[in-house]
Amino acid sequence: MPELPEVEVTRLGLVKRVRGKKCTGAVVRETRFRKPAPENLNELLSEATLIDIRRRGKYLIWIFDKGTLLSHLGMSGTLRVYEQTDAEVSKHDHIDLLFGDLLVRYRDPRRFGFMIYKPSLASALSMPELTKLGVEPLTKDFNPKTFYKELRKSTGSIKEALLSGKHVVGVGNIYCSESLFLAGIRPTTKANKISLKRISKLVDSIKEVLQASIELGGSTLKDFVSSDGSQGYYTLNNNVYGREGLPCKKCGSPIKKIVQNGRSTFFCPNCQKR
Repeated sequence: MPELPEVEVTRLGLVKRVRGKKCTGAVVRETRFRKPAPENLNELLSEATLIDIRRRGKYLIWIFDKGTLLSHLGMSGTLRVYEQTDAEVSKHDHIDLLFGDLLVRYRDPRRFGFMIYKPSLASALSMPELTKLGVEPLTKDFNPKTFYKELRKSTGSIKEALLSGKHVVGVGNIYCSESLFLAGIRPTTKANKISLKRISKLVDSIKEVLQASIELGGSTLKDFVSSDGSQGYYTLNNNVYGREGLPCKKCGSPIKKIVQNGRSTFFCPNCQKR
């Protein structure tokens, strides 16, 4: 599933190519997604100028001068920019947004994502999916004191707290394991038992891991490609994720794998203390 770095990489690529351009039409081949796509998207967006594309968690907010799109990539979705002359349609290419000689194509084999229209930015931002999200990790609002206070409310493990998205958004399974390794915190440690000093280290580690992934184009495990079709290479640098039984790059101890709430967790039992 595309996580925050993959969505941000997608956003940056789209902004570079189509921000400020006028939408010259839309083609909707499929409407059956997690949230139904509007059949009249062409009518809604035709001649609208794309002012900006923002991100909130894993959601992209397309701000036009007349209306707003909210999109989510789901489990296997991608958004790619094509020259119209090169855009041969395949089975899972469901929606095209046209911008003159360019088009943005939404492809989603599993259809767990969505692309919906809202009449205003305010109405998009007020959707429950966005209002319930935690703080953005790459902002000043994500800081040790506030995060420490938030985690006092959590009774589960630090891994569960990070993946919940209630306290901070976008720290998916790969990035959770990698951040906890850098911070030297075992994934099973109770979130409300971690000291402020260690939380400070974790906040820094989360920011470092997410920013590094964005710079490397995100993580491609199966389906993800960026807006220009490139794969992400962050996982080539993993310290623990996917390295069960291999030596820790720091101390040489074998990396251990456990399962927490149905998700694989990787850590070094020597470097990551309780």
